[in-house]
Amino acid sequence: MTFIAALYRKRCAIPPPRSPWVSIRPAELAFTPYWTRSQKVFESLADLPLTIPERTFAGCMLKESIRREEAEFNRTHQRSRVPEGINYLTLLWYIVFYQPVITEVHLRRKTIEFLFIRFSAWEYAGSDKLWAGLVTTLCDHIRHHFGPLPLSFYHVVGSSPQFASGFTQEEWRLKKKTCCAAGGLIVILLAGAGLGTIALLVPEIRDGTVLKYLSGTLAAISGSGFVVAISPVIKHLIISQKKKIESMTSDEKFTSHLGFMSAVKSEIEVLTSFIYYMEIFERRRLRIVFEITCLDMCYPERVVGVLNAINTLLSDRNAPFIFILVVDPCVITSCLEQASTMKGMADNGYLYLNRTVTLPFSIPEIGIKSKMRCLHEAFQTREDLMYGVITRNMELGVTKSKGNSEALVSLEAVVQEDQHQIDTIAVQYIHEAFHCLHNEQDCLYHYIPDSIIQMRRIVNTIPITIRLMTQQHLLRHSLCPRAVASWIVLANQWPCRLSWILQRMEDKLQGKPPNDYEKELMWDVFLETCPELFSKHKELQNIMALDGDPELFEKFLSGDFPFTVQEGKKLLKYTVNLDHSIRYKMGQLQALATLETYRKAGTNSEKRA
Repeated sequence: MTFIAALYRKRCAIPPPRSPWVSIRPAELAFTPYWTRSQKVFESLADLPLTIPERTFAGCMLKESIRREEAEFNRTHQRSRVPEGINYLTLLWYIVFYQPVITEVHLRRKTIEFLFIRFSAWEYAGSDKLWAGLVTTLCDHIRHHFGPLPLSFYHVVGSSPQFASGFTQEEWRLKKKTCCAAGGLIVILLAGAGLGTIALLVPEIRDGTVLKYLSGTLAAISGSGFVVAISPVIKHLIISQKKKIESMTSDEKFTSHLGFMSAVKSEIEVLTSFIYYMEIFERRRLRIVFEITCLDMCYPERVVGVLNAINTLLSDRNAPFIFILVVDPCVITSCLEQASTMKGMADNGYLYLNRTVTLPFSIPEIGIKSKMRCLHEAFQTREDLMYGVITRNMELGVTKSKGNSEALVSLEAVVQEDQHQIDTIAVQYIHEAFHCLHNEQDCLYHYIPDSIIQMRRIVNTIPITIRLMTQQHLLRHSLCPRAVASWIVLANQWPCRLSWILQRMEDKLQGKPPNDYEKELMWDVFLETCPELFSKHKELQNIMALDGDPELFEKFLSGDFPFTVQEGKKLLKYTVNLDHSIRYKMGQLQALATLETYRKAGTNSEKRA
């Protein structure tokens, strides 16, 4: 089951999820509808806050943000401030001359803006510093969202927010040192400009050397002061935090120093402080939501690196980050246990996750309507079904319009017309098979897995299989589209058991089977040879892990879809979604067992002799 974990600033141990729905307050949510439960989770965690992937929940979070914005406006008659237009210049002015103050007014604000950042770990899996990709992605998105100029100004002259000392409601405090320095620079600049103007306009003074030197000195001082003040801003505009961290990680000598992670953390602290600054300026809370996917497709050491980077980002007690891990916990725990750097820390991967993850969320079993909707969406991606037929109709019409003056053209037209009829029949059968998949009155949809990827595998396999069978005119006479669809589901869900049955059928048919053997049910073949399969469970352990629920397999093959040996023999020729190497491995194991039987029989005969 897919696992979504939200990591936040608070560390606590939460037991692994055992029920379809695990939340902060399960007693309160136990008997409420799904949508109501979702809203309650969001409302209870809004102060964190929490979000879950966009397609299903980001819209709900956006509505919640808008609702809070309106409620805050009705309470304070004050809108959030977006750094655009004149507010952009105001932001730069505030960064230079003002220090933000965290007041009680700010702490009571409920308005929230969520910044979603999607991070696919697979895109950085080839790098030794996968965690650096996580950090640089964060820096790049923050820079892109707020603009490079405010961030560069903040790096040079910005001040981190300070808590108010009393009950003041003033959120901005003038920076006296900066004002004095700026005022002194302006006075020197004006003095130099004034003296220079006097020297140029008054003829008696124009020829004097002292005043020229004095005005030149003042102009040089003011000019150099301006250059010294503006050059760090230009430097940070050119060299972003992303480039800086990438250069640090690419330097092997620097990465071996003790202060390497401290340098990276200092860059993150500046970024975090800037987000706090923007919270006060925009008059709302900001939460950076990371959606991390494909982490369970990376090497164990890479997984550990990403988790360490997450812990580094969350080491600040008030960090405004939320990390959503969309992973398979079985894979992640295995990676943690296998990683050499985690020996002694994560010998039990589940315990390590319990110490790190603050909100485990296991996706509940998919409902019938949701499964039907997912299947329908998968069908919609097969637009090539009708497009190919329409294209061939047009080509056939063009060929007929040219006439049948030559015998070769006539023969090609006949061949194309036959192929057109085959394609038309194939499209009809494919649609019938698709209808069987999402027909609630049929039982086939019960055996379709909840995974979207598995659904697409089945949907993509059906057209290929049916087109292969229609070329041999097999579906017209002996098999129906429903049988083909169910066979594809069988091969997708239980490849090990099906391969074993097919291998035993092949061995039996190569010998001298009974006359009515082909009418025998495949389920009976499985029952007859099941002890042999169990004797090889150690050798086939990894392959047997591919199979789904064994009880559903029994119900499928013995009751709902009782395939016979003859039907299985026909369908095997066109089965493309079954790994045939599994059968070959089973055949080799069976051959070794046969040799062992012969050896024992020879030994016993020698003893009797």
